[in-house]
Amino acid sequence: MAEVGVNIERAAAYLNQGQLVAIPTETVYGLAGNALDIKAVSSIFETKNRPTFDPLILHADSLERIYPLVSSFPEKLKRLAQAFWPGPLTLLLPRKEIISDLVTSGLDRVAVRVPNHPLTLALLAQLEFPLAAPSANPFGYISPTQVGHVDAQLGTQIPYILDGGACAVGLESTIVGMEGEQVVIYRLGGLDISKIEAVVGQVTVQAHSSSNPSAPGQLASHYAPRKPFLLGNLVELVPKMIQQGKEVGVLSFNSHFSTIPSDRQVALSATQDLQEAAQRLFMGMRLLDESTASVILAELVPEIGLGRAINDRLKRAAAQPIH
Repeated sequence: MAEVGVNIERAAAYLNQGQLVAIPTETVYGLAGNALDIKAVSSIFETKNRPTFDPLILHADSLERIYPLVSSFPEKLKRLAQAFWPGPLTLLLPRKEIISDLVTSGLDRVAVRVPNHPLTLALLAQLEFPLAAPSANPFGYISPTQVGHVDAQLGTQIPYILDGGACAVGLESTIVGMEGEQVVIYRLGGLDISKIEAVVGQVTVQAHSSSNPSAPGQLASHYAPRKPFLLGNLVELVPKMIQQGKEVGVLSFNSHFSTIPSDRQVALSATQDLQEAAQRLFMGMRLLDESTASVILAELVPEIGLGRAINDRLKRAAAQPIH
């Protein structure tokens, strides 16, 4: 398995050698490599078994270190960067030639962000290059929010995992760009739309699923457990599945079912706190996927604030089981 620790110099040494390292962020753990090294970028796709038509997000430690990577920076997006970096915001910006087609899947824009985690910011400050860092998990599976998740899935394929504890946000970053003069959200995530609109005014949401995405994280089936994952009304689904003889696991907002063992139930937030629910979402999916349940039943949360991003992940997890 991978070595796990908090040694930034050791992580930097591996990255400087062109190897991959798992890094903590406030959203999820990332599988990081030198974004300017085509071999390292190729290794990211190979290690994750990620299709090359799904672009990567680049990470730097400051707004100033993003400028050399992009050819222009629209004023509205710059205001968002100044307001929310470091934080769970990714911006889609016109790229410079220094960024390879492999990173952007041949698109003319590159996704960039400044993550909000002290260990990773310190690591990025030591490096002379940005890091490409999609989530540190096999492609399509549940994103990792703890070191153990990364080690269990990729520990035999990478030399080092930088241990930053549990991820504070637990949902991937919100991806924002522009179409003409209009600010567009391409992926719902850990930064609430209302906060974005408070800075730049009304936005358009185009977080549609696509087999040819214009931004990272737009595929229809994603973030999915290995087991069948059904989304609907739990009050109806639970007895129906039990009657069919299924070993039921339940991922609810704040409900409890006396007919199901407690080790096959996860309530995202007993107090109906959407921030807590977001933080626990992927962990809950993973616990149920590793349980004795044969099918996982889930329900949508209120479609407000971070609830929109949580529901986006739930719908994509239920799009089709991954075997």
